[in-house]
Amino acid sequence: MAIKVLIVDDSTFFRKRLTEIIKADPSLEVVGEAKDGKEGVDKTLSLHPDVITMDVEMPVMDGITAVQEIMSKCPTPILMFSSLTFEGANSTFRALEAGAVDFMPKNFDDIAHKREDALNTLRASIKAVARSHIRRSPSRPAAGASSATSALSASARPATSTLSRPSALAGRTTSTTTSAASALGSRTSSTLGTTARTSTLGSRPSTLSTTSRFGAATAAGSAAASTVGSTAIRGSVRQDFDQIYSKLSGVNQGRPAAAMQFSFGNARGVSTNFKVSGKRHDLIAIGSSTGGPIALQNIIPKLPRMNVPIVIVQHMPASFTTTFAARLNNLSQNEVVEAQDGMILEPGHCYIAPGGQQMIFERSAGKTKVRILPADPRVVYHPCVDVTFASIASIYGGSVLAMILTGMGSDGCEGCRMLKQHGSVVWAQNEDTCVVYGMPQAIVNAGIAEQILPLEKFADCITQEMRNS
Repeated sequence: MAIKVLIVDDSTFFRKRLTEIIKADPSLEVVGEAKDGKEGVDKTLSLHPDVITMDVEMPVMDGITAVQEIMSKCPTPILMFSSLTFEGANSTFRALEAGAVDFMPKNFDDIAHKREDALNTLRASIKAVARSHIRRSPSRPAAGASSATSALSASARPATSTLSRPSALAGRTTSTTTSAASALGSRTSSTLGTTARTSTLGSRPSTLSTTSRFGAATAAGSAAASTVGSTAIRGSVRQDFDQIYSKLSGVNQGRPAAAMQFSFGNARGVSTNFKVSGKRHDLIAIGSSTGGPIALQNIIPKLPRMNVPIVIVQHMPASFTTTFAARLNNLSQNEVVEAQDGMILEPGHCYIAPGGQQMIFERSAGKTKVRILPADPRVVYHPCVDVTFASIASIYGGSVLAMILTGMGSDGCEGCRMLKQHGSVVWAQNEDTCVVYGMPQAIVNAGIAEQILPLEKFADCITQEMRNS
């Protein structure tokens, strides 16, 4: 049966164009249109679509209010359309917090280099959202550490941080709403289920234009991406990235990355009952995509101030990571920042990889330094969990607590494999609490995950696990 789509947008032209794009796919069917949020709510109740596309700014009732109404009356997967701007980021976070699953840029040219690739990605996103797990009520992060986390030091954040923070974070967001969530996973247009069958790395430059949702836009176009390999990355940092890419593309019996296939069977021998590993960890690393920021707001704000750094790779466009870091920082006892090149990793600080770029690390004089590189056309995701985790593995070896949260595809699988081979501990989010059970499923079925945990257990389990560190 075709997936039933309801289009909600105040622009007659956009509704018409979107209808044409959707109807070009026989597996999709437009069952109705609405010119404002109120009409969108009414038609949702009468038509019962499988998925809704929703604009943010509309008369009568805006998209955020419409999402809230729909999720309270008739929960339905919703794909938001947003502009890749600071204002667009804030509005999108609010809509996603209200219950929307994912978002796409309203300018289709922002999705990929080629028009047809962009349209295919749009159709694939609609299908993916239709199959996602939706939340019937918005998640609320805890105001402080839970009783289980209070055993560790939970002192309030100092007035000034020892970390040189981005100027964009100097003045915190004054919104009283809870941290919003973004499901901004770059994904392949052929990915219609929950798990991608190919690697996150591409063997040729054309992979960028055919598979990345935000790679072109957030890397300032193909011209910026093409500078990788020339003057954009110099010296040892360039060599480090090339070595990481070589290791990732050389896994799976030496086959090229484009030929990598993952075998998914029944997970065996993986514990769903949490047990402390007893290992010492010098770093916490988290990878996530679709549904990730909702998951992150259910973890990071509930943690006490940690005595190790936290590194996060969330698939997200460049214009969103600064805003997301600031919003998450408002709720957390650990300092949350968008990572910048040259920052030194410090305990009690959480570093979010900047969208549209890659984040790796280098070790010097006993300190770990952040290195931010332009998007590389050989790699699908910007940022890429595999790239960052592979870099972490080369520095921290077996002293990492790594976890993969909700997300489409398999990004993070090979990075976690490297960490596991060094002796690090790897966790996965369970299927029931994932918006999309793709990335966690990949590491579970590859035999890499040691624990499978529901989202609500992560903060307490991290706290318990870190007592030995």
